[in-house]
Amino acid sequence: MGDLGKVFKAIADGTRREILQMLREGDLSAGEIAAKFDLTKPAISHHLSVLKEAGLAVERREGQQIIYSLVEDSILEAMDGFMAKLCSHARARRDEQKQKRAKSRDTKRDKESAS
Repeated sequence: MGDLGKVFKAIADGTRREILQMLREGDLSAGEIAAKFDLTKPAISHHLSVLKEAGLAVERREGQQIIYSLVEDSILEAMDGFMAKLCSHARARRDEQKQKRAKSRDTKRDKESAS
């Protein structure tokens, strides 16, 4: 899986998102992908390279053709990792606050029991 910056760059482009949606339906040759767009083959090749670099697609050779496949769950894994890093401080702070509230309730309960 590529780094998160590469994933964000890859999915920021509408053409690349369309290619990912096409690959979700099944493997396609570079020619089949190119036929769906009004772009030059070098432009499509660039988009496919960006997707491969980000870890969102892979290629394999079949004779003269290059076949592209979607890397299943690659975007979800990248986003899960990003969100876990982004939210880890908030989660730790929330857990700490829960512990403080529980300790405060226990202290209050102990005082009431002693009375």
